Amino acid sequence: MVDKPLFESEILWKILDVTRQLSSPIELDEMLVQVVDVARSVLEADRGTVFLFDERTDELYAEVGTGLDMKEIRFSIDKGIAGLCARTGRILNVSDVYSHDHFNPDIDRQFGYRTRCLLNIPLIGLNNTLVGVLQLVNRIGGHFEKNDERIAEVLASQCAVALQRAQFLREYIVKQKLERDLVLARIIQRSLMPDEMPNIAGYDLAGWNEPADQTGGDIFDAISLDGSRVLLLLADVSGHGIGSALSVTQFRAMIRMAFRLKCNLYDLHEHANNQLVEDLAEDRFITSFVGILNTKDHNITYHACGQGPLLHFHSDSGEVDQLPASTIPIGIMPSIPLKEPDPIEMEPGDIFALISDGIFEQSNSSNRQFGVDSVIKLIREYQDQPMIELVNSLREGVLNHAGKQLQDDDMTIVLVKRFADI
Repeated sequence: MVDKPLFESEILWKILDVTRQLSSPIELDEMLVQVVDVARSVLEADRGTVFLFDERTDELYAEVGTGLDMKEIRFSIDKGIAGLCARTGRILNVSDVYSHDHFNPDIDRQFGYRTRCLLNIPLIGLNNTLVGVLQLVNRIGGHFEKNDERIAEVLASQCAVALQRAQFLREYIVKQKLERDLVLARIIQRSLMPDEMPNIAGYDLAGWNEPADQTGGDIFDAISLDGSRVLLLLADVSGHGIGSALSVTQFRAMIRMAFRLKCNLYDLHEHANNQLVEDLAEDRFITSFVGILNTKDHNITYHACGQGPLLHFHSDSGEVDQLPASTIPIGIMPSIPLKEPDPIEMEPGDIFALISDGIFEQSNSSNRQFGVDSVIKLIREYQDQPMIELVNSLREGVLNHAGKQLQDDDMTIVLVKRFADI
């Protein structure tokens, strides 16, 4: 009569000891090992596993468990005895698993093991949140009894909150690493865009970019090819974020390499397009403008692949041409027939504005877009200012329009002005 209380006292001390250990900051995997080891020891189970609940996918998964051999088990919460335990929030003590409707014998076959009996305990954390299921397998010398259920319930209540805390810590660390990686990606992407535009006699060039996320799907470039020609690039990948940033960076690299190899605009478009048809996901494409400013002939030859409107401000009349895209976006279909548009003739005082749709389509609290007319109004108003000042005016105009509304899309501006003849 004295042995049983003594035995329960030892169990209590073991539970208190593991509770003390779990209160210290330790890694989730190490904590899972401790929970399984203590549960097996206290309840004399041959094997044990903690299945954590993945709220995003409605699945239970195990990374640590006796006999798992580093193989992750993952299954829907609708399946198995552990899934039933998680759904109902009740302890399930099954003395003969092969007679139970919810038992999945595939796990036994996968790991070469024979399960006789199971004790499944739901792990419920703060705010009655499901953390997972503690599953104990094959009690040594018999089956799990009612007293085992009571002990397991006490152990599980202590472990659930600790596991939940460790999960939060892991998620926080992952989030912090992701944010650091995104900051680094943003720095790299920003370094690919020119800090200063080329200094070209007779012309004033300016550019600006602001992604909607840490990284963006817009990019611009301006490269002096020789004393009288400048490559102009604006590209906008559908969507924004890290995936779009990678795609648009790839496109910029292709453009630069093509000009190093002295490709003309037609060949550049064909080769880049055909390659990106293979490389881009089906739901991705790139609108782009690739052009050459010739300061001797004072014109811009180009292809605008889904990029438009292109704005050409005429200084002598104050009129603004809204030029459409010259062909469809890049990456949609191979071998697109190209018709070269007429060059943009730059007269003294003229301004060419290359602007991504993130500017035109930025909405305010009334869901009204900034629009092309607002851009044209600012170009007319600030035509005599340096182009960097016009960029700042356009930027301030769209931000004032948006007010407290979040930035809808990446924003990019490239401006080219021919100085008036002296």
